[in-house]
Amino acid sequence: MASFKHLSFGNKLIYSFNLFFAILLIIAYLLPFIPPKLSSILSIINLGLGILLAINVVFMMYWLILLRRQVLLSLLCILIGFNYWNSIYAFNTLSKDESNTDSTIDIMSYNVRLFNKYKWIDSDQVPQNIKQFINKQSPDILALQDYYLDESTDLKEFKYSYKQPAKANGKNGLAIFSNYKILNTKNLEFKETANNAIYADVVINNDTLRVFAVHLESLKIVPSVKQLQNNNQQKLVNRIGKSFIKQQSQAELVAKEIKNSPFKVVLCADLNNSPVSYVSRKILGNRLRDSFKEVGQGFGKTFDFDFIPLRIDVIFVDKNLKPIKFKNFDVNYSDHYPILTRIEI
Repeated sequence: MASFKHLSFGNKLIYSFNLFFAILLIIAYLLPFIPPKLSSILSIINLGLGILLAINVVFMMYWLILLRRQVLLSLLCILIGFNYWNSIYAFNTLSKDESNTDSTIDIMSYNVRLFNKYKWIDSDQVPQNIKQFINKQSPDILALQDYYLDESTDLKEFKYSYKQPAKANGKNGLAIFSNYKILNTKNLEFKETANNAIYADVVINNDTLRVFAVHLESLKIVPSVKQLQNNNQQKLVNRIGKSFIKQQSQAELVAKEIKNSPFKVVLCADLNNSPVSYVSRKILGNRLRDSFKEVGQGFGKTFDFDFIPLRIDVIFVDKNLKPIKFKNFDVNYSDHYPILTRIEI
């Protein structure tokens, strides 16, 4: 096994790139512990954590084939972050006991992009398609982000609901629908933004769940690599950085409400961020766990972005609740994909 000085010029160049991407990977591991207000630009690296892992795997395989000791660089960097692997790709096997019983409930989260109000998809059938899809899946509790408050978008199949615009007298906001009785509700206003968070206390048999619907600050990017390349890169980076700073304040507000909840918590969120990020870690705290990591499979893609399987929509559940199923749905009625988890009460 050759040392660096004995490598050919080409391999020295490759190792230099390897070192660069290994350092980026280590930085990505550290960023969930660093508030974006201190490192908003660096926080962007977290969105590409899966890519950084894949690149380091390629470097590792290259050096392994050549039987070079340089294989240790990426190998060690990958192993250091093993706790993050299941956030990027869930290795869980299918559960043998996913049946729906009296002690289980299905919870769905879906960013419906205003039911296609502004015709992002060239079809008038999108609102009806979304409603038919939801009715077919028949969740017990449904949380919608980017909900459009209108008679035509009301889901009357559910017995109870709480709908709240992000701004007073507005139409865009969040909604929680439930087949179980809703008691208390609350709107968490985010300052200087078109986003918000809400919760509803849902009575299920002899228990009560506090169900959150959360929509953190948008990154305001078009989900296309070509479109991103055509943008002014510096302005794009600055805009994303400012969004991450707003997300920090929003996540800290939500985390405070979760901490003070007298009931078990289920949180359905469009994080507009990686599940391996400061805002995700802040919201999870010591009380919640990621149902995808527990019982999901594969990449769990929830956002329609070219080539990259981004998972920015999550269902976090109280550690006193047991997730037994997680499912992603590949339906193209929005720029997001719906997700569902089944939990034991």
